[in-house]
Amino acid sequence: MRISVVDVGSNTVRLMVADAEGGVPLPVHTAKWRLRLSEQVRPGDPVPEEAVERLVEAVADANRTAARWGSSRPLAFATAVVRAAPNRREVLRTVRARTGIALCTLPGEVEAELTFLGARRWMGWRAGPLALLDIGGGSLEIAFGRGRLPDFVASLPLGAARLTHEFLAGGEEVPEPEQVRALRRKVRHQLRDVAARIRWEGPRTAVATSRTFQQLGRLCGASPGRHGPFEERRMRCSDLGEAAGRLAALTSAERARLPGISAPRAAQSLAGAVVGHTAMKLTGLETVTLCPWAIREGVLLRHIEDGPSWWAEVTRRSDEAQVPAPVPLRIATTPG
Repeated sequence: MRISVVDVGSNTVRLMVADAEGGVPLPVHTAKWRLRLSEQVRPGDPVPEEAVERLVEAVADANRTAARWGSSRPLAFATAVVRAAPNRREVLRTVRARTGIALCTLPGEVEAELTFLGARRWMGWRAGPLALLDIGGGSLEIAFGRGRLPDFVASLPLGAARLTHEFLAGGEEVPEPEQVRALRRKVRHQLRDVAARIRWEGPRTAVATSRTFQQLGRLCGASPGRHGPFEERRMRCSDLGEAAGRLAALTSAERARLPGISAPRAAQSLAGAVVGHTAMKLTGLETVTLCPWAIREGVLLRHIEDGPSWWAEVTRRSDEAQVPAPVPLRIATTPG
C-alpha cells in the first residue's frame, strides 16, 4: 500500500509519499514548495487572496506528484498559520473545490498527539516515559506519555514566526536587548504551568522535532542531515542557550551563514532558539534527542494503525468554528 501526506506549514508545503507494508511508513519520495505564509499572514489576519492562489497551486502540484508515485489522494492538513486565520474555512473550501484535496486543520493538541506518536514509534519502548517538544511557525506543542499516545498535551502560541513578528520586528536586523528580554518573559509566562507538569512527570527521555530544532541542533554541533536519519543527534540546553546569545548578536543575513541555519528560516531562528532554550530550562531537560519522525509520520502511522475512519472525522469537522479532537485523547489535566 502506498500512501501520502501533505503538510501545509508556516513556511513550506511538504509532501511525503510512503510505502506502508509491515505497518511502517517508509518514504519513497518527498517534495516541498516554499510559500512562506508566515511572512504574508500576521497572527489574527486573514490569509490574503494571492497567498491562497499559491497554496492552491502547491496542493494541486503535490496531488499530481503523489499520483505519479502511485499514491491515492494525500491526507492533507494545515497547521497554525491557516488554523488561526479568520478566513480559515474559506481557505479550506477553496483548496478543496479547486484541487479535490480535502485539506483540513488540526487542533494544536491533536498535532501534539500525532507528533508524539511519530516520536514514540521512532524511539521505541526502551525510551520509557517520553517528553516531546515541537516548535512550529505559529505554535509550540508539548506532550508527555508512557504509552503509544500521550497522557498530557499542550499547544501554546509560541511559534517561531509568530514571536518574530510580535517581538523582533520581523527578525531581519540585530534586535535590541530589551526586545529579547521581552520575548523571554513572554515565553516563560506561557510555559510556567506546562513546564511544572513535565518536571513533575520526570521523563526518562526527551525528544525535539521540527525543522526549527533540527537547524538549531546543527548549529549546536549535531551532525548534518547528509549522514542520514539513523545518526544519533542530541542537543544540550547549555549549548542552545549559547546559540541563542550568538544569534541575538547577528542580522538575519549573518545568521544564514551559520551551520544549519537556512536563509528562509534565518529571521525566525532567534525566536526559535529562545523558545527551545526556555522550554528545556523550565522543564528541567538538560538534553534532547533530535527525532527525525514528527507529525507527518504520525498522521501516516495513525492511518495505518487505526484505519481511514479517524481521518474522515478530522476532515468532516475541520469546517467547524472550533475543531474538536477527532478521537478521545488520554489527557490528564492535573498530576495523577
